[in-house]
Amino acid sequence: MWKSKVILGLFAFMILSFVLKKDNRFFSPSDYFPKPVYNFEQNPLDSNKIELGRILFYDPILSKDNTISCASCHSPFNAFAHTDHDLSHGIFDSIGNRNAPALFNLAWQKTFMWDGAINHLDMQALAPISHPSEMGSNINEVIKKLNESKAYKELFLKAFQDSTFSTSKILKALSQFQLTLVSANAKYDRVKMGKEAFTEQEKNGYQIFKNNCASCHSEPLFSNYNFENNGLPIDESLNDLGRFVITKNENDKGKFKTPSLRNLSTTYPYMHDGRFMTIKEVINHYTSGIERSATLSPQLNESIELSSNEKTDLISFLLTLNDKDFVFNKKHQFKKISN
Repeated sequence: MWKSKVILGLFAFMILSFVLKKDNRFFSPSDYFPKPVYNFEQNPLDSNKIELGRILFYDPILSKDNTISCASCHSPFNAFAHTDHDLSHGIFDSIGNRNAPALFNLAWQKTFMWDGAINHLDMQALAPISHPSEMGSNINEVIKKLNESKAYKELFLKAFQDSTFSTSKILKALSQFQLTLVSANAKYDRVKMGKEAFTEQEKNGYQIFKNNCASCHSEPLFSNYNFENNGLPIDESLNDLGRFVITKNENDKGKFKTPSLRNLSTTYPYMHDGRFMTIKEVINHYTSGIERSATLSPQLNESIELSSNEKTDLISFLLTLNDKDFVFNKKHQFKKISN
């Protein structure tokens, strides 16, 4: 009996090792990154599933009128953010009430959306698919349209060894593609790995960052992914109370998920409502524009004072977080299929 248990244990270990090796072909962040929170054992990365997710991501078939895809608001050339509008646009020229966030390093995130309405990556796509101001559809309608495509039947058969469509398969394929969106090769990363060095200005900016920004934008992901009230006055036209919309907890009023500071050059406009177009505007907010309130993050209770030169140095450092290899990675870009 004990020999059978040992053999079964060794077999399970071999299977797990194989899964991890497969994952490493598509998901290989730097050693100094923390352990991902996403459970890869429940959705092991596979090239065919990743490719299916990539094709679905760019296909407007997910929307009610076949005009809006995930990439409509999450462009690869903008680190999967959206720079054309301060607020997201959807079907029939609908306008949402929030800025489309950038999509990268999702394996380290426990919640999604600015208010954390979604608590698992595998469920996230349901929100935009069903939102009336985004894709305005529903997953059953999506499945119905996929059923009419010979190409998708072949892709699902290749990915899942089964050509039937299901909510779970669609969502897991989309997750697989998005999990490969890892940004970890900016100048900052190459400095961390000893391949490059900061300039004096970047060094000064790095120190300013650590003194004033790192408590919320912690390295190396440059976000703690918590919900914070950063002192933005509420836009009366939107009246967006952030995390409070989900929890109904008074202590969450005005709190939004802390975004990463990676790839800032391509992810403007900034903040949940896209109110700032430049990094300088954002810094000026923290030095002179904070609105005090009962839920203001305690890190901001003390004023941040920076000279003009210090602001310039800080921006110089922040620009070292731009990852051109990620932004122009052809494996992340549109791939057409014929139906």
